[in-house]
Amino acid sequence: MVICAGAAVAIGALMIIVAAILAAVFPKLVDVLLNREIALRDGGRTFNWWREPPVSPRLSIYIYNVTNADEFLNDGEKPALQEVGPYVYLQHWEKVDELSVGPEEDLVVVPNVPMLSATSQSKHAARFLRLAMASIMDILRIKPFVEVSIGQLLWGYEDPLLKLAKDVVPKEQKLPYEQFGLLYGKNGTMPDWFTVYTGQRDIGKYGMMDKWNGKSNLGHWTAPECDAVAGSDGSIFPPPITKHTVLKVFDKDLCRALPLVFKEEVITAGGVPGYRFVPAEDAFASPDRLESQRCFCPAGPPCAPEGTFNASLCQYDSPVLLSFPHFYLGDPTLRDAVTGISPPIEDKHQFYIDVQPMMGASLRAKARIQINLAVSQVRDIKQVASFPDIVFPILWFEDVTNCRCSFLFRPDDQGIDELPEEMRGLMKMAVEMPPIARAAISGTLAAIGAIVLLGALLCLARAAKRQEKLHLTNPLPSNNVTASKTAGGQLNPAFQNSSGSK
Repeated sequence: MVICAGAAVAIGALMIIVAAILAAVFPKLVDVLLNREIALRDGGRTFNWWREPPVSPRLSIYIYNVTNADEFLNDGEKPALQEVGPYVYLQHWEKVDELSVGPEEDLVVVPNVPMLSATSQSKHAARFLRLAMASIMDILRIKPFVEVSIGQLLWGYEDPLLKLAKDVVPKEQKLPYEQFGLLYGKNGTMPDWFTVYTGQRDIGKYGMMDKWNGKSNLGHWTAPECDAVAGSDGSIFPPPITKHTVLKVFDKDLCRALPLVFKEEVITAGGVPGYRFVPAEDAFASPDRLESQRCFCPAGPPCAPEGTFNASLCQYDSPVLLSFPHFYLGDPTLRDAVTGISPPIEDKHQFYIDVQPMMGASLRAKARIQINLAVSQVRDIKQVASFPDIVFPILWFEDVTNCRCSFLFRPDDQGIDELPEEMRGLMKMAVEMPPIARAAISGTLAAIGAIVLLGALLCLARAAKRQEKLHLTNPLPSNNVTASKTAGGQLNPAFQNSSGSK
């Protein structure tokens, strides 16, 4: 009985110890199992979702319509801009316009991007070339501003300069498109391939890009850390993600990886908790303020103004400056150079991605970017002789993130407002179930161990009491000897007690 109770004590104590150890290592065990499950492997659930995201991305575009083009050119007035939009496109296997403020046939007046790009590039060319360019523009009746439809501005229209360049420019210098459109070519399959790490061998590289079109470097920037093909496509990131993690989203149209930092905890649709990451405040800092940005200005100074990024090297040398909408985080003088652009509002103009920290999956994204044209004054070209040096806003768009899938799958522009219910349910379960399972398993083991231990101790206590009662009812002789007397009736001295009494 005592032996069995002792064994029960050992078992109970062991179960309590195991419960404590399990409670301590359970999160690590969950991470191992979760990482193995989310790693990209053919046939896996996450792989299929990643390859063909079951979402309906929405692209919202806002155009800056110039309402005083003549006054700006002839009288030196500030450009007066009217923000029109949104023009909304739901991205399925084809583009259709829904939820827009008007049809694609709406007309707007915008800067003539091909012409102003050409004149700006000719600023440092020989004077006779600039004069020849002015003559050609006269003959072709090319003006600094054009009136085009929304559809033409976005998806393409025939431009006389591009048509001329197609015939006279050497083959190796020709542009890869025949029409001009700010989003020309993005409403179909793009000829770009990205290879990414699956995370099967190293979860720390999960979703990270390895190569773009077979190259590990862009070939644009002067420092390896700026020129490397690095970061994620914005759909998945290596877990676990903490509040100190810096996420990097690579976009080949941006010519770089954009760093994102933690802003706040959020609850997304379906009750799934996440972390919101936004661009670092110095993401588009000028090299004068942040020396590490110097590598993005190989031809400078002058470099791009504070809050803008010069993307001309990957936009066929067109003087394209990217910024956040309404010059959010930019130099206030950029907005002061025009009228009609209201001060930026963080909730409306900030770029952000909400991610699930345990799984590294994007829950919701609002990628917001503004396209601007850096126009230089060129006095020898009369059409733009009165044009000041100015960063001219063209448009800004929302909800466009680039999911460039590798393994030779077609890329799609993805803008995610919320995930489908099935995906939200799985993520919520992945977040809520581990703590519940940890508490249930550890708690059950500890409770059973405590019950076994307590029962065993009670048994031992009862056994001890029974032994005590047994001793009390059957006492042994005090010295376990027989006292003998001497012949005179006295006790034998050999049996006297130690005190000497008789």
